[in-house]
Amino acid sequence: MWKQTYRVCLCFSRRFNLRMAEAPEEIRRLFMQYSENGIMTAHHLHRFLVEVQKEEGATREDAQAIVDSLRELRHLNVLHRKGLSFEAFLRYLFGDINPPLSPNQGAHHDMDAPLSHYFICTGHNSYLTGNQLSSDCSDVPIIKALQRGVRVIELDLWPNSSEDDINVLHGGTLTTPVQLIKCLRSIKEHAFVTSEYPVIITLEDHITPDLQAKVAEMVTQTYGDMLFCPETECLKEFPSPESLKKRVIVSTKPPKKYLEAQEIREKEIEMRKSKVESDEEASGKESPQLEGGDSAAGDSSNSDEEDINHEELLEDSKKAQRDAVPAYVRLIAIHAVKRKGGLTNYLRINPDKVTRLSLNEQKFEKAVAHRGKDIIRFTQRNLLRIFPKGTRIDSSNYNPMIGWWYGAQMVALNMQGHGKSLWLMHGMFRANGGCGYVKKPEFLMKSGPDNEVFDPKAKLPVKTTLKVNVYMGEGWYYDFDHRHFDAYSPPDFYTRVGIAGVPADTVMKKTRTLEDNWTPVWNEEFEFPLTVPELALLRIEVNDYDFSEKDDFGGQTCLPVWELQRGIRSVPLHDFEGEKYRSVKLLMRFEFV
Repeated sequence: MWKQTYRVCLCFSRRFNLRMAEAPEEIRRLFMQYSENGIMTAHHLHRFLVEVQKEEGATREDAQAIVDSLRELRHLNVLHRKGLSFEAFLRYLFGDINPPLSPNQGAHHDMDAPLSHYFICTGHNSYLTGNQLSSDCSDVPIIKALQRGVRVIELDLWPNSSEDDINVLHGGTLTTPVQLIKCLRSIKEHAFVTSEYPVIITLEDHITPDLQAKVAEMVTQTYGDMLFCPETECLKEFPSPESLKKRVIVSTKPPKKYLEAQEIREKEIEMRKSKVESDEEASGKESPQLEGGDSAAGDSSNSDEEDINHEELLEDSKKAQRDAVPAYVRLIAIHAVKRKGGLTNYLRINPDKVTRLSLNEQKFEKAVAHRGKDIIRFTQRNLLRIFPKGTRIDSSNYNPMIGWWYGAQMVALNMQGHGKSLWLMHGMFRANGGCGYVKKPEFLMKSGPDNEVFDPKAKLPVKTTLKVNVYMGEGWYYDFDHRHFDAYSPPDFYTRVGIAGVPADTVMKKTRTLEDNWTPVWNEEFEFPLTVPELALLRIEVNDYDFSEKDDFGGQTCLPVWELQRGIRSVPLHDFEGEKYRSVKLLMRFEFV
């Protein structure tokens, strides 16, 4: 055991000596500026925190705590009894105690606004372990999604083979089913481990009324008081995430019979309204509010015929309502709608109730092209869910930025997929303490005096410029096999850094390639003018250059620009699937000018 500890310490010591020899000149200069006789005391470090790291609230006690946290290095002769040596200072800069996002803020956005005011971390077909056609259905990906902060879980409900129970599976495919009750129980167990804010379960319902009643029983018994069931039939405004902490919310399209009753009632109201307007027009009076509609309808000269029609409509409505499953209807807190007709009907706003609309990525792109401003107006009160097109059988994803530009709250991605789209989602929801809810920028929630709204494609003035210095990287030697990148030589790393945001801000830039170096020191600075920093994500990706084949992946991360801590920061990198490496990090500096 002692020999093993000695080897670890020896390895660490060599690693530190290497970093000391190759540290960027600016880091050396700053150490000299904020130290005396080669020692950075707590007093010096406090000045460094305030003046360089821009931590204006940092205290002398905070600086001393950092020094104390590095006491473990004393046996490696890198920590002086009075403060930090250069090596210990470098260790602090590269350490977990110096992250790019504040580690202590937690959920710090205003959480008292309606749900429609937030981007919500949303999964698509959350039960699938792999592709959309033949993978297994399981509660395992649901658990993983919840552990990652996903707040919207999608379940597709189908009858089992004997039609006496409910399975979850991707209908019309070869995916193997999982029982609904197993998914519900796993959601309950893991829903609030990562975040206390509400979990929304969206149901795609392909079951009979008898099985709908069984679903109602399962959900009610599983969640009990955790289940949010509104007192009114339809919500006029969504409640806030804060008021729904540790609550489970069901969202689906109400049963067909219920919808028929709704349509009949709406038709009856329209008939009354039309009749009132025609009567008032004939008498030359202004039309009153509809609340007095019943008495007004009886004043018509041909009221007998109209009354018979109204009675028939009301009777049809009552029959359709009776045929629906009341217990299942009561479960549905967020009503999903599937409107017939074109975009005008899709985006119609009802001042008396809020709903959820779902569009696949293709329909959404079409809507954006023709009705982008109407989408933003719709999402100011209602929820919009976007989901991948059906041809993405490999569980690939679309660019989620497009949905966020237009205020879509539920930009649903295949969480079992991999690649840039998911990296962007991870980056967005690292904001606000990783709680799964990110407050939308105010400009997406407001309309101007002439009902104008934000246009993400408009040419806007630069609000701020982000300066990024990529100093150096380390950790690959410890997290990768030494022949992973090149069989006979160290890797040739370069870093790509850029912005994912509105079209005017989106760009990627690249450092030079450093040959044969496990600890590359680039020391290159980039500037990114930002017109909409509130919707900008900083993309970082490291690759190993390969002359004859595709470059090898060396790590990535994505960070919300509006929450970056200024100063010199240690930026952990993640693998292709989004899991954080143990050791791989970049040392970077962020400034806003």
